[in-house]
Amino acid sequence: MVVKGRWQVVPEKRQLPISMNRRIIVAGGGISGLAAAYRLTELSRERNLEMEILLLEASHRLGGNIATERVGEFLVEAGPDSFITEKPWALRLCERLGLTSRLISTSTTNQNIYVVHEGSLRLLPEGFFLLAPTRLWPFIQTPLFSWKGKLRIACELFLPRGSIDGDESLASFVRRRFGSEVLERVAQPLIGGIYAADPEQLSLSATMPRFLEMERTRRSVIWAMWSEQRQRSGKQRAGSGARWSLFVTLAGGMQELVDSISARLPTGNVHLGTEITGLNWDSGKKIWTATTSGNERFNADGVILALPAYNAAQILSALDPQVAQELGAIPYSSAGTVSLAYRLGDLPRGINGFGFVVPAAESRSIIACTFSSIKYAGRAPAGHLLLRAFVGGAMQPQLLKQDDYTMENGVRRELADLLAIKAEPLFCRIHRHTGSMPQYHVGHRERIERIETHLAKLPALALAGNAYHGVGIADCIHSGEEAAERMLQQLKIRTV
Repeated sequence: MVVKGRWQVVPEKRQLPISMNRRIIVAGGGISGLAAAYRLTELSRERNLEMEILLLEASHRLGGNIATERVGEFLVEAGPDSFITEKPWALRLCERLGLTSRLISTSTTNQNIYVVHEGSLRLLPEGFFLLAPTRLWPFIQTPLFSWKGKLRIACELFLPRGSIDGDESLASFVRRRFGSEVLERVAQPLIGGIYAADPEQLSLSATMPRFLEMERTRRSVIWAMWSEQRQRSGKQRAGSGARWSLFVTLAGGMQELVDSISARLPTGNVHLGTEITGLNWDSGKKIWTATTSGNERFNADGVILALPAYNAAQILSALDPQVAQELGAIPYSSAGTVSLAYRLGDLPRGINGFGFVVPAAESRSIIACTFSSIKYAGRAPAGHLLLRAFVGGAMQPQLLKQDDYTMENGVRRELADLLAIKAEPLFCRIHRHTGSMPQYHVGHRERIERIETHLAKLPALALAGNAYHGVGIADCIHSGEEAAERMLQQLKIRTV
């Protein structure tokens, strides 16, 4: 595998004193921690600051859930395979890293998405965006919804604004605006799949605030989406269409982003196999002391915890029990990816799309499947196909307890049933991401506000990661970069 970090330091027991420069510790070498450390490095160089950055990572590689493996001419992603361009932070980081020429958009053909319905793959109607249709004729023709369901969806155009006070679950919002069929057949597998979550628990305001705003400002979500679609079409006719597709990746996989950031961090300042277990603040000296599982002590002027919320809770439990309790109350789900390689001839029905999602009501052992080598170029050699199935999530946590043999065979049974693939795969790669997906349950935004209010009382301490304001790669990068900039504001580090 080509997923190992640039540095593999086996630290010896030591206590690092504060040097003449100000020191900032970034705990966690996932994409949020990498983005924080790199942003600090950039600002240090741009502003000629006296600053030292230490990145401490508990495992023996950088990148967290991002990892890319080469298997012959196949490119297999263990975790995230792309990032969204509507949120600009990942794209801007790639530009600053000089990676723009390495970015690739999704294929311009075969862009269909399918939904499993009554045991078969049904095409998601063209123009159907997460919750509602933006094109009339494909919506009328689709067999995905009954005529009763279609009429219920159309009624959304005439419904009044909601009168719910406070946060609302995604399921509640979809049900009252569009009806149960949209929730069960489209919204749950599409949106629930993004968060590996149960939409009955998922906070609308924390995950899809755009739809809530549409209802508040335009009354009808369908009407608001139609208006946005017309505006986008007008821009495209005027020659101002987007340069990139909605999702983009790197030609050599997402590991390229990790490696590019790693190569630009100060040599010797990245410590792998170094897990922070506690923090102590000396109010007299105004110094943080981070203790590790190896009984090392690292002193610093500021600390950024770019860790899962449950890890941050353990570290802060003695320092601020109330913040630790709030962090520990953020639930997480786990998911696995099962990548399978085939020859194109092994697929008798052919594939004309990017993949399919599976509603929970179908009671299957996968929640989605991406046709990786069709979605992005360079993922499989000519005449071959790479598929990636997703297992587990909040609604099927028991499936992550299966051993690899059972999990692979379960996925292969589903592919045989849905795609008629009977052949043995050329290879299979299984990657498990335990406790990797924070669940933004109803009340999540209020919880984060409480955490941030309490955290403001602790000097030069910041949090970053996917547990707070978004779970995507772009969100994580933004979280890390914001933490870095806040840290410099708090420390008021002087220029040389």
